[in-house]
Amino acid sequence: MKIPESELIINADGSIYHLNLLPEDIAETIITVGDPERVDDVSKYFDSIELKKTKREFVIHTGYLGKKRITVLSTGMGTDNIDIVFNELDALVNVDFKTREVKPELTSLNLIRIGTSGAVQPDIDIDSFLVSEIAIGLDGLMGFYNSQTTTSEQKYLKAIYPLVSPLGVFPSFTHASEKLLNELAHDIRKGVTLTNAGFYGPQGRQIRLEPKNKHYIDELVDLVLPDNRRITNLEMETSGIYGLSTLLGHHAISFNAILANRAKQEFTKDAHKTVDNLIKLVLERIDNIQ
Repeated sequence: MKIPESELIINADGSIYHLNLLPEDIAETIITVGDPERVDDVSKYFDSIELKKTKREFVIHTGYLGKKRITVLSTGMGTDNIDIVFNELDALVNVDFKTREVKPELTSLNLIRIGTSGAVQPDIDIDSFLVSEIAIGLDGLMGFYNSQTTTSEQKYLKAIYPLVSPLGVFPSFTHASEKLLNELAHDIRKGVTLTNAGFYGPQGRQIRLEPKNKHYIDELVDLVLPDNRRITNLEMETSGIYGLSTLLGHHAISFNAILANRAKQEFTKDAHKTVDNLIKLVLERIDNIQ
């Protein structure tokens, strides 16, 4: 079925609307970062760069690490941007822009987030790394898509619902790709990540505005999930990345550089060094997989 022009917007040069990319501009392995300036921090380790494009907050570099072609792009912050980026990345590989029809064979992308995060458990050290095995979304994005949760997933949502329902939030359950967990993160600490709609009130921070629940972080620390698991960290993109990737048939994983510990009220002394160490680790892992 032909996709209408109002739904799939293609620019005059044949590129997709927001990202300004042509289908041939991206690799099948894509690293996403929130900060546009962090794209250079990743691509400086490439052996060669064949493409650089910028539009709005989206900065895109495609190049080679050894023989492996990789794209790194900035998404900006929040799952509202993730909704744009991941739908457009999928369209670039799975829709024929000339016929406006979905291609008969699915192309699955490897989508790897390198981001920052704050831990909520006191035993998670700042400047350490954590991979989101599960992401629970408090941002609302996945409520707009038709998806189903399993009985085990519903148990997680039932456990967190009493804490977030007074805030008017309906949580969603999403998870990382087993393939990428095994290939890239077998020896890195796994966690249950909360994806939030913002950085201040939605993460229980107070500057001048008082959060609705002043004990939010303490209650997150104490919350017991199924299988005796705990909420490990807070950030702003992962549940959207996992949810859309799962529905669209892609593989996604989210690496978190822990810059803050909310339970201990600590923050890193060198965020750039910690993120750079994570970038180098992820690139080394990508380069080594077949």
